[in-house]
Parts: sequence; C-alpha cells; structure tokens
Amino acid sequence: MPDTTGEREESLDVIERELTAFARRARAAAARLHPELPLVSYTLLSHIVDRQGCRATDLAAHYMLDKSTVSRQIATLEKLGLVERHPDPTDHRIQVLHPTKAGTQALASTQASRHAAYQQRLAEWTADDLARFAEYLLRYNASGGTSTPGTSTPL
Repeated sequence: MPDTTGEREESLDVIERELTAFARRARAAAARLHPELPLVSYTLLSHIVDRQGCRATDLAAHYMLDKSTVSRQIATLEKLGLVERHPDPTDHRIQVLHPTKAGTQALASTQASRHAAYQQRLAEWTADDLARFAEYLLRYNASGGTSTPGTSTPL
C-alpha cells in the first residue's frame, strides 16, 4: 500500500494529539507530587534521585536547558524540601544536588502510582505490542537531535 501525503499527515496529526495528551498526564503526575511542582522540576528531581546526586550544570547539559532555568527549578525543589546541596568531596567549590529523604519518598510514591497506571492501561497489550511500542519510543527519542541550551527543541 503506497504512502500518500494525506495518510502521512493524518498519522502525524494523531501522533501529535496523542503525545500532547501523554504530556498532560505527565504534568498531572508532577502536580500529584506537589501542586507547585512543574513538570521540569519533577523531571530534574527524578534524574537527581536516579543518579543519587549530580551537579546543576550536569542537569542543564543533559536536558539541554539554560542554566538559569535549571537554577529556578532547583530553587523550587529546595524550597519544597525535596533536594539539598552538599559540597563535592573532591572539590569543595562545587555543589552537588542530592535528593532529601522526603524527595526520594515522594518520587517513589508517584512513580509507583504511575507504574500501576501504565500496567492498567497496557494490560490488554501483547508482549510483542509492548516490545514494538518500546522500540518505537526509543527510536523516536534517539532521533531527537540536539539544540543549544536556552533554545526551543521541537518534540
């Protein structure tokens, strides 16, 4: 069956709409952790917990964000008691961000409910369907390209 421009555009419209709905659910998950917590802060907290500590500059580089953006998000996480700073043991001029116990527990609770939601949403999917979906998401995210911090990157 040939690929027509109309079919391709229709598929791209559906993908955009459904990824937008997915992003809304992700923002809602961040809000469940704390009503004042934006999705970016939630993502940064998750990264800090996964790494058991990292520098703010590492976050900015990893997520291709402007340092001022990361600084504002980290300030929010600190204000909420979810993250704290400690001097780097090898260079005391460098501050390393670490999750607090409250931050780790709050994120674990939210992630558990998210995981349960995924289990429920995908319960009827076959193992092959799940493997293909996972492969497509990896492929999509790997093809994202890069941008310089502070500039907009298309989804």
